[in-house]
Amino acid sequence: MKFLKWLAVISTLIMLGVLVGGALVTKTDSGMGCGANWPFCYGDWSMEMFIELSHRLVSGTAGIFVLLLAIVSWKKIGHIRETKFLAFISVFFLVAQALIGAAAVLWPQSDFVLALHFGISLISFAAVLLLTLLIFEVDHKFDADSLYISAHFRKHFIWLAIYIMVVVYSGALVRHIDSSLACPSWPMCERGQPFGFADYHFGQWVQMGHRLLAGIAFIWTWFLFFKIKRHYRHNKVMYYGWTIAVFLITVQVALGAFVIFTTGNLFIALLHALFITLFFGLLCYFLLLCYRSLKK
Repeated sequence: MKFLKWLAVISTLIMLGVLVGGALVTKTDSGMGCGANWPFCYGDWSMEMFIELSHRLVSGTAGIFVLLLAIVSWKKIGHIRETKFLAFISVFFLVAQALIGAAAVLWPQSDFVLALHFGISLISFAAVLLLTLLIFEVDHKFDADSLYISAHFRKHFIWLAIYIMVVVYSGALVRHIDSSLACPSWPMCERGQPFGFADYHFGQWVQMGHRLLAGIAFIWTWFLFFKIKRHYRHNKVMYYGWTIAVFLITVQVALGAFVIFTTGNLFIALLHALFITLFFGLLCYFLLLCYRSLKK
């Protein structure tokens, strides 16, 4: 089990690298850094080529580790009912995101299609993260097995997870149409003109739509926190887990604002992608707990 734990942790970290690396490729417009070639990389040496090639190498490494994790998990903890499903999902969506990435290089794709890439990678990451948590749950070091989530909270978690995918897609679309700085002010688009919607161009509509969606997700997460504090205050997994979720979504929103304040600082933009990845992964763990509650 020690080898499996190390494999799971390394696979999860590499998948984080895939997500952040993909955001870096988009933010730096490096998608064609290797020319119209895949999987090989040809072209003049440049920073764009280095970024794209590095992302491909990390993604390829992730493929090897995730496949190995899926196989070993299937053999070692296949008796746990969620293991085989998560193993399949982690590999399937990792392959899907690789194929979409390849298609984006070989054939022109619309920004609306390209924006799907981040969300598909996110699902693969979440599956790997859940596999990792299952592996560490074998030691029974926390009381997740005793947790029962009521139907009311299950509905909230399920709909919030679906909604977050919409938020993620809108954020990816913002990056792909290069509208991160379409609105120079925050939280409204133009300072001194909070209601000038009629004058917005397409990039500003996408940017403001993403802000609205993210703001609703922020409020929804905090609303759930106060409800969980009331009903699950003494359950460590539920209460402390959602406290972490509140922290992640709060930092996520703050980073979105700082992207504007710093006129598109690359490091902050990558942190923005990182925190929504961590939030979605944690939310998927609550979905796993919801599924288990249905079986009780």
